Amino acid sequence: MGHNKTPAAMPEITLASRGMVDGPSGPKPTKRLSRRNIMIYGILIVVSLYYLVPLYVMIVTSLKGMPEIRLGNIFAPPVEITFEPWVKAWAEACTGLNCDGLSRGFWNSVRITIPSVLASIAIASVNGYALANWRFKGADIFFTILIFGAFIPYQVMLYPIVIMLREIGLYGTLWGLVIVHTIFGMPILTLLFRNYFTSLPEELFKAARVDGAGFWGIYFRIMLPMSLPIFVVAMILQVTGIWNDFLFGVVYTKPEVYPMTVQLNNIVNSTQGVKEYNVNMAATLLTGLVPLAIYFVSGKLFVRGIAAGAVKG
Repeated sequence: MGHNKTPAAMPEITLASRGMVDGPSGPKPTKRLSRRNIMIYGILIVVSLYYLVPLYVMIVTSLKGMPEIRLGNIFAPPVEITFEPWVKAWAEACTGLNCDGLSRGFWNSVRITIPSVLASIAIASVNGYALANWRFKGADIFFTILIFGAFIPYQVMLYPIVIMLREIGLYGTLWGLVIVHTIFGMPILTLLFRNYFTSLPEELFKAARVDGAGFWGIYFRIMLPMSLPIFVVAMILQVTGIWNDFLFGVVYTKPEVYPMTVQLNNIVNSTQGVKEYNVNMAATLLTGLVPLAIYFVSGKLFVRGIAAGAVKG
């Protein structure tokens, strides 16, 4: 009796012995310190340091006083942290004839960026939607012209646009610069929206047409709710490009309405008085905070939208 094996135990013994013969199953475990991983992480660390070290120098310099900066050790953390350079960069630094810091330029940049981003994204999204789903006569020619416009150097168009803005009475104004940014942003944004809308299921569009939905009904009720990632991509591209723009700002506006980047250039390149490197660094960081904050808040959607908008062409 004691040597008899029950039928229920037989499959377990068979399976165990089979596992001992065949060996363990499943994927082979990878080594954490393999040559491939060391190379990949090594490259990533080097690239990260390449971008983070200058940012670190800017931050620590902006928190130092001038006596400490004159010691010459740019990598040393501040012995005594001071926010006076940030206050001066925002409200007291001279940007020409005015010595009110970057605050005026900040609000000018806000008044330029918001309408430019909204107008360019609205127009480009409708263009991309029409090119993807509503084929009309001459659509390919229109799309080719838009793409060609994305690769024309800005410098070629500077003087003709100056004449056009002067003729309509908008040269040297914020609204003139808003029009320029809106026009120059449309080609690449139209391409992004067109590719994204092409990647959406065509059955949804056809079903909406069968149900009687028209051009705007499909756009607002179906396309927009499914297009949040590409709208985030367009917003980040436009906010970053418009906020960081210097060329258009210095050409198409005047000192009273200079954007923040032009004022930053006037602070950094000032030849009068002592070079206040801490103020210059603080002013540079203040200028870059807005696009940096937007990217960190919506970074995941940015990657999703870029991937979806670049799959089809």
